[in-house]
Amino acid sequence: MGHTERSHPETVTVEISGSKEDARIVFDALRSCFASDRGAEEVPQQLHEVRPMVWLGTYDIADEHVPHCAPVHLGSAVQADVQGGYWAVDRFRHTLDSIFTVQETCTASGDQERDLHLRLESA
Repeated sequence: MGHTERSHPETVTVEISGSKEDARIVFDALRSCFASDRGAEEVPQQLHEVRPMVWLGTYDIADEHVPHCAPVHLGSAVQADVQGGYWAVDRFRHTLDSIFTVQETCTASGDQERDLHLRLESA
């Protein structure tokens, strides 16, 4: 295998639910760690007063900006659903542990993918 070929999927998708302010904090922290499809100008919007909102981001785990990202402070806990290949999800989870207090609420494993349902709180 050549050096330019990748042997495993290296992106994860993350769905965040919680307040729009905390969602932005999470996305900003993750964008400082990894390349993302979310730009700095993309601010989570609350489009409905009563219905819960979910925001989505995709991260390239192979393009890690810094080895250990700094912890951040959330106003309240948020729910995060992380999906991707085993290697990418494990590496992403390791990074989350350096930024937040992480509690796994549910996991599901398939042939090629792993899903994590997490509760993120301030470290």
